[in-house]
Amino acid sequence: MASKIWDSAAEALAGTIEDGMTLAVGGFGLSGIPRNLIEAVRDSGARNLTVVSNNMGVDGKGLGLLLENHQVSKVLASYVGENKLFAEQYLAGTLNVEFVPQGTLAERLRAGGAGVPAFYTPTGVGTPIAEGKPEATFDGRRCILERGIVADIALVRAYQADSEGNLRYRMTARNFNPLVASAGRLTIAEAEEIVDGYLDPDDVVTPGVFVQRVVRTANNSKDIEQRTVRVRVEA
Repeated sequence: MASKIWDSAAEALAGTIEDGMTLAVGGFGLSGIPRNLIEAVRDSGARNLTVVSNNMGVDGKGLGLLLENHQVSKVLASYVGENKLFAEQYLAGTLNVEFVPQGTLAERLRAGGAGVPAFYTPTGVGTPIAEGKPEATFDGRRCILERGIVADIALVRAYQADSEGNLRYRMTARNFNPLVASAGRLTIAEAEEIVDGYLDPDDVVTPGVFVQRVVRTANNSKDIEQRTVRVRVEA
């Protein structure tokens, strides 16, 4: 069996990404984002992309890089308040946006990864979220139909990986990554460490069956969205 380990993010992505594709990207804010893979997408020059992610990073960082390069035509996200360029492109009509409640987004990704085409949820009933969606009543509670999400390519960040693509995440960087990893037709993971042998099965969060390619992160620096400190109180 061929190894799933690739030498770089650029090589792992080469020949896979095309204009018009849908990308699902892990992370929450700047925590747990596949920074190297996002930069490889930017460098690929692919256009007219649909991006599914909890948010679009911040100006100049994370998925904000793809917005700066005008590579994204549509976004499915829960929160985008940290990105001024996102707001500018949305208001200018150059960026199509589908806002998705965070829990619904998580479940849509989980459903897509599990092969579930759609599900009913009460979240969003009676709001603009429900417009144009089928509705049904269960046990007296109104619900709307939401589609599962399956992306052409899923990009995730892990703490550890092995040669079979099994992944382990670290603390809050786990966030949306396991859901995104399962929802891609092709899943590429960048990992801070690629272990010798195999991860202990009890430590595996994403089984390697969901992951086709793995690269070691070339840059492990982690950005902070808003650095805040308390005012020092003089003794």
